[in-house]
Amino acid sequence: MASTLPVEQHVNDGQPRLTGDSFIRTHLRKLSPYQPILPFEVLSTRLGRKPEDIIKLDANENPYGPPPEVSEALGSLKFPYIYPDPESRRLRAALAEDSGLEADYILVGCGADELIDLIMRCVLDPGDKIVDCPPTFTMYEFDAAVNGARVIKVPRKPDFSLDVELIKDAAEREKPKCIFLTSPNNPDGSIINDEILLKILELPILVVLDEAYIEFSGIASRMQWVKKHENLIVLRTFSKRAGLAGLRVGYGAFPLSIIEYLWRAKQPYNVSVAAEVSACAALQNPTYLENVKDALLQERDRLFKLLQEVPFLNPYPSHSNFILCEVTSGVDAKKLKEDLAKFGVMIRHYNNKELKGYVRVSVGKPEQTDILMECLRRVV
Repeated sequence: MASTLPVEQHVNDGQPRLTGDSFIRTHLRKLSPYQPILPFEVLSTRLGRKPEDIIKLDANENPYGPPPEVSEALGSLKFPYIYPDPESRRLRAALAEDSGLEADYILVGCGADELIDLIMRCVLDPGDKIVDCPPTFTMYEFDAAVNGARVIKVPRKPDFSLDVELIKDAAEREKPKCIFLTSPNNPDGSIINDEILLKILELPILVVLDEAYIEFSGIASRMQWVKKHENLIVLRTFSKRAGLAGLRVGYGAFPLSIIEYLWRAKQPYNVSVAAEVSACAALQNPTYLENVKDALLQERDRLFKLLQEVPFLNPYPSHSNFILCEVTSGVDAKKLKEDLAKFGVMIRHYNNKELKGYVRVSVGKPEQTDILMECLRRVV
């Protein structure tokens, strides 16, 4: 009869003791975790305020939320116990109609973040290089580190525009596999014009263009370009335009020669039933989406003018739903963020060297702007 007694583990003298982290890949043991924005529930507890009393202007979320059709669709889900369509056929068909690009070129993900990681897993071998142009969205550098890639940083110019000549030099010298670009760029809101993008597309590297904020820019998406540029990927999201940040729905346009391999490598059920139903419902009300966009653009212009009147802030013109501000006149940017938080007003502060002394303010509703401006008058 087999013994039911526990097996005693012996550790030989002089032998290192086995620990769980010894199984972790070496480069991940040194990885610093990504620092996300705190959610409402955590902020509410820390600030001692109800979520509805917090003015959340730190994560570029859409304060108007999704169209009413989304709540109706979520409330009438019939088969939440059935696995979702692994190809997101209904949503890809709706996106094809919305964008004018055939569904064969479109892949949907659990937020654009998933697609960034998926692209890297399919493209990068350990030790490969990517070009990053800081200051920009920090997920590119983070995901590169997760995937064992090296990051070649090509800093932006003082006006936050791309330094194309330095990018060309880096491409020739370092032989990177790909470059990640954002237009409008997060955190400053600058855009990449066609001339600049075409120059970068001439390089022998994969260009991943993140258009998370394109709806606020006044320029057309480059999704159609993937049909004529084999080295271009364009990423989009429902988080900003449709107010679905909490449901995580992103999508991308890919050359057919690339998308084939992403289909092979992606998780089969990466987009939930709730996420697909919500995104499809949002696209059914383009009038709502357009009205919300117009409201945010109008408020962005108003917010910019008001921030210009603050003696210790230097706001930068933006083509997105946020405004980057240099904090001047001896005012400490981190303390400014902390002082505003005491009033329940959340803005983004940066610790990295490229943005030391800067804060970013998301565009909210007019009443949220009013509260922000009143608190700015009180904190300094």
